[in-house]
Amino acid sequence: MDVPTETRADAKAIARWLFAVAALVFVMVVIGGITRLTESGLSITEWKPIRGALPPLNASDWADEFRRYQATPEYREINGPAGMGLAQFKQIYFWEWLHRLLGRIIGLAFALPLAWFALRRAIPRGYGWKLAGLLLLGGAQAALGWYMVMSGLSERTDVSHLRLSAHLLLALAILAALLWVALDIRRPSRLTAPAVATLAVLSVQILYGAWVAGLNAGQVASSWPLMNGRLFPAGVDWSNGLVWALANDPYLIHFIHRWWAWVAVIALVLFARRVKAAGGRQAAIAIHSAFGTQILLGIATVMTGVALWLAVLHQAVGALLLLAVVWGAHELGRRDR
Repeated sequence: MDVPTETRADAKAIARWLFAVAALVFVMVVIGGITRLTESGLSITEWKPIRGALPPLNASDWADEFRRYQATPEYREINGPAGMGLAQFKQIYFWEWLHRLLGRIIGLAFALPLAWFALRRAIPRGYGWKLAGLLLLGGAQAALGWYMVMSGLSERTDVSHLRLSAHLLLALAILAALLWVALDIRRPSRLTAPAVATLAVLSVQILYGAWVAGLNAGQVASSWPLMNGRLFPAGVDWSNGLVWALANDPYLIHFIHRWWAWVAVIALVLFARRVKAAGGRQAAIAIHSAFGTQILLGIATVMTGVALWLAVLHQAVGALLLLAVVWGAHELGRRDR
């Protein structure tokens, strides 16, 4: 039975909208990386969903914001003794404000078109709950972001790396889901076992990458493939047990992130072969290109002592690699094959 032309047009419009929102989320992930790497995330100490959209507009407002930041442990113990003044504060404030502003824009860019499509009854059957779920995930991401910031406002001099990783992983999950639904609404697919396994392996690598960033673990060694002259680094703190070290010790986390990457490479190569054999040649090329670039960027980031621009590119290409794998997973499970 032919699908009505109007229905097909609606599906294409919804897919284009989801692709556009996914692009905004990708930019959000990149700006989030810059925010973390420039230690800007604690510069705004309050959460004001409406009023916070505007930055300080006069000298009095800037003085109030700076005064609130000066009460944080990060300022008292690190930036204050280092001589941070208002000019330097404005620089870190900009990245956190931009990160939050883009989050608000993404929320509107998703919620308003969703309401429009829903009122027109243009959402294809079976996709309404998926789009509503994405909206709820976006709200949860905003709440999780503030929960993350709260961890660094009272006792710590930075945010919890565990909360940071949860915030990043949820952002990437939303990004992946946006791409999947956009592709699926045009041509249905299903998740296959090889795709789930590959995504699981890649998720471990992403998790440890987030912990590396959250603990500044990339700076514990600036050589490759050895870490300070050793294959397995000295200095791992085993005093609290293996489980604690696996999630908290910067030396061990850096080591795992380095070498789990090769487990991920093997999984990605095998997966890309499956995708290519199923007719997804372009997706397979994207997977190979992304992980090859990612490995080179990771090595370069370490060897430059975590140069800002390289670290940002490393996170950006990591997100692109995830998108390539999701694309490949969709090609592999397409129901019309």
